[in-house]
Amino acid sequence: MSIDDALKIARESDLDLVEVAPDAEPSVCRIIDYGRFKYQRERRARGSKQRQRSTIIKEIKLRPKIGEHDYQVKKRHAQEFLTKGDKVKITLIFRGREMEHADLGRRILKRLAQEIGEVSMVEREPRSEGRVVTMVLAPKRGYESINSRAR
Repeated sequence: MSIDDALKIARESDLDLVEVAPDAEPSVCRIIDYGRFKYQRERRARGSKQRQRSTIIKEIKLRPKIGEHDYQVKKRHAQEFLTKGDKVKITLIFRGREMEHADLGRRILKRLAQEIGEVSMVEREPRSEGRVVTMVLAPKRGYESINSRAR
């Protein structure tokens, strides 16, 4: 249909001629109320934006000579982050001569990964970067709490 004919029909109906697919050959137009069309498009965009979930990485820092109680507190925080659906980066920092006992630090990280293995999986194995060893844990599917989906 020609543009002039479409505009004539749109004016008679007291509606607008809206181009909905400009890339198509020939371009596709509709005779609709433009205000309503714009509102519906914004609602669809808002709905899809709400369904998106950005990944948040929480960090927990440890030391090789960490006390048992401090270790349990850090472990509990990691579990809370994972059940909320966030990833957790565990950072173990060595100072001075502690670097001679790097195996002790790796043992701590492996112990942590094993103890919270029911709610997490190791996304990145422990990696040494100078005086720092890092490991990333991701939540297992199905273990995120109901609250994490509402975020």
